[in-house]
Amino acid sequence: MKLEDIRREYLQDGLSEDMLDASPIKQFEKWLEQAVATNLPDPTAMVVATVDEHGQPSQRIVLLKHLDENGFVFFTNTGSRKAQELKGNNKISLHFPWHHMERQVIVYGEAKPLPTTAVAKYFLSRPKESQLAAWASAQSRPVSSRKVLMETFAKMKQKFSDGEIPLPDFWGGYCVEPTKVEFWQGGAHRLHDRFMYQRNADGSWQFGRLNP
Repeated sequence: MKLEDIRREYLQDGLSEDMLDASPIKQFEKWLEQAVATNLPDPTAMVVATVDEHGQPSQRIVLLKHLDENGFVFFTNTGSRKAQELKGNNKISLHFPWHHMERQVIVYGEAKPLPTTAVAKYFLSRPKESQLAAWASAQSRPVSSRKVLMETFAKMKQKFSDGEIPLPDFWGGYCVEPTKVEFWQGGAHRLHDRFMYQRNADGSWQFGRLNP
């Protein structure tokens, strides 16, 4: 197999300035609705990129759980690597790779912790097994075996068998307030359509075309 020979043309669609909404949030909502309508598995899956104190980036896939004019919301264990890195540097990037639509969206911004009330509301909406998994997993930390993880899960299941599972004090969420948002649509001959929105000081947005 020769990797350099693997290629294809992107011919599904084009993207022009007159097709874009003035708000990147509304434009994103439009594209997300279209992604959901195609029955794409995990259309809300996004690659979250953070940076540690040494400047080393790390990435992982997280699910988008809420979106409004304030930004993009996700939840996580506050002891996880991403949460610890955001403590030192709250700059963040989100990437939505909708390959089958020949589209991608990249969000640049700052991650702001959510209030406990918002975190609790979401946590209590999760399936019971997911709530228990949050209690059982010291996310990002070493574990000797899956057996140990499952034993911890069983202990949590027994511990909270009599009632509502409380919000762990190590569970939190973030709202990514965007400063820039890029929309990418694949084009023939690698002449892709790219548009970058940038937030102005007054909170308004402007956008322009980028070279592919």
